[in-house]
Amino acid sequence: MRIDILTLFPEMFESPLSHSILKRTQETGIVDIVLTNIRDFATDNYRKVDDKPYGGGPGMVMMPGPVFDCFEYVEKLSPEKGRVILLTPQGQKFNQAKSVELSAEKRLVLIAGKYEGFDERIRTGLGAEQISIGDYVLSGGELAAMIIIDAVVRLLAGALGDEDSPKDDSFSAGLLEYPQYTRPEVFRGMKVPDILLSGDHGKIAQWRRRQAIERTKKWRPDLLGDNKKE
Repeated sequence: MRIDILTLFPEMFESPLSHSILKRTQETGIVDIVLTNIRDFATDNYRKVDDKPYGGGPGMVMMPGPVFDCFEYVEKLSPEKGRVILLTPQGQKFNQAKSVELSAEKRLVLIAGKYEGFDERIRTGLGAEQISIGDYVLSGGELAAMIIIDAVVRLLAGALGDEDSPKDDSFSAGLLEYPQYTRPEVFRGMKVPDILLSGDHGKIAQWRRRQAIERTKKWRPDLLGDNKKE
């Protein structure tokens, strides 16, 4: 997969992209993540990319010119046509199902905004879809882009040591994940459940399923659909 990120602050991505799974998947060629600075496509000496909104109001709005020029430059960097995504509070809320959907793409183009948002012609002119990571407002789309990248890349083939790992993640089956334990068997008087030490994989699977349902009922009942009947 190739992921292009159009941003005013590419340096914000340096640390997140240089560690753990994101670092390893880039080194092994599973994903190619390319940063492009929108400000490089400003046409004046001040590298201006924003201006006051028509009709009045607070803040500044990102101008369409630099974003379009940046996008058209990036689009030519690969023959694969990318799925174009604006990171905005107005977008569809990001979830695990969306991360699975995006992980099937060969190329993503993420556009991170700043200030009071994008000139509306950027969305309509680029045919971009909008994605939000939650019902709150950030100072820019960079953090949202990082979250989406991390959630998507870990689902790519070869990204994790165990290919079955994502299958049991919270939200993957519409449930929160069951409780996990590791050594030591007893820690400060707290013991690992006997069922996990039994070696009976069938009963362990049943126990984990029940625990996942109970956790979801308790902490995220909004996630339950058909699972309520179990």
